[in-house]
Amino acid sequence: MTLSELHSEEAIAARVGALAKKIARAPLLPDIAMPVLVGGFMFAADLVRALAREGAMLEIEMLWLRSYGDKRLANAISMIAGPSEHIAGRHVLVIDGVLDYGRTIAKAVSLIEAAGAASVQVAVAIDKQRPDAVAKADYVGFEAGTDFVIGYGMDDAGKHRSLPYIGKVD
Repeated sequence: MTLSELHSEEAIAARVGALAKKIARAPLLPDIAMPVLVGGFMFAADLVRALAREGAMLEIEMLWLRSYGDKRLANAISMIAGPSEHIAGRHVLVIDGVLDYGRTIAKAVSLIEAAGAASVQVAVAIDKQRPDAVAKADYVGFEAGTDFVIGYGMDDAGKHRSLPYIGKVD
């Protein structure tokens, strides 16, 4: 098995900085970040620090959803830890690693809206731009095709999550 790099550490850092500038200057600034664990944690950490450098100091709450398990195809999405009452009336920025079919993002948005958020925006490191996706992102790091991406928090059955770049398994 070989790995191919799709986006380097440097490219990721530059893109995260550009996204932070865009979010910080948006008409509706979120006041709380809600990373989706586990796949979105690296992107979320980088993005909230970049937002702080832009003067947007977001509070952070975690949302833990599981969809892939040890497979590459998403199954039913289970909630490990959901939104708290702390997000009621707040403007939430959901942060995840990859938007594929959008089921995880759709579930996250639904849970956050049900908890009473005033608004929900979505930022993803990778958007596969599937025409049949059930959710859309407001902020996208990189667009990708149908490759199964790994690294930068995203895994392949638990492997490659710690890679500092975004890649694929050849």
